[in-house]
Amino acid sequence: QVQLVESGGGSVQAGGSLRLSCTISPYSSLYTLGWFRQAPTKEREVVATINYGGGTTYAVPVKGRFTISRDNAEKTLYLQMNSLVPEDTAMYYCAARWYSSSSYNYWGQGTQVTVSS
Repeated sequence: QVQLVESGGGSVQAGGSLRLSCTISPYSSLYTLGWFRQAPTKEREVVATINYGGGTTYAVPVKGRFTISRDNAEKTLYLQMNSLVPEDTAMYYCAARWYSSSSYNYWGQGTQVTVSS
């Protein structure tokens, strides 16, 4: 059973920063990892992904403001979020899938991010 545990969420004013962490156990450097978010009344959306080679993708609304990274030695995924805006308010989830899989198999419970204007 793969367990993902997010931390680092909280409340911040617009323009502020937060850093989310996600510990993964058991961990594999072959996982593709991702951050997703879901705001009230909205569908879950992908925020950023990082593959086993370090290649990254970002959703258009967060490009240039968010940075996804992974530390294989620490078995942890990160999301550095800068210049936060109220539209970033959501529950944030980390997820993992094998590099050869087309869907994310493992999910965390989520951490809430609230940005006030």
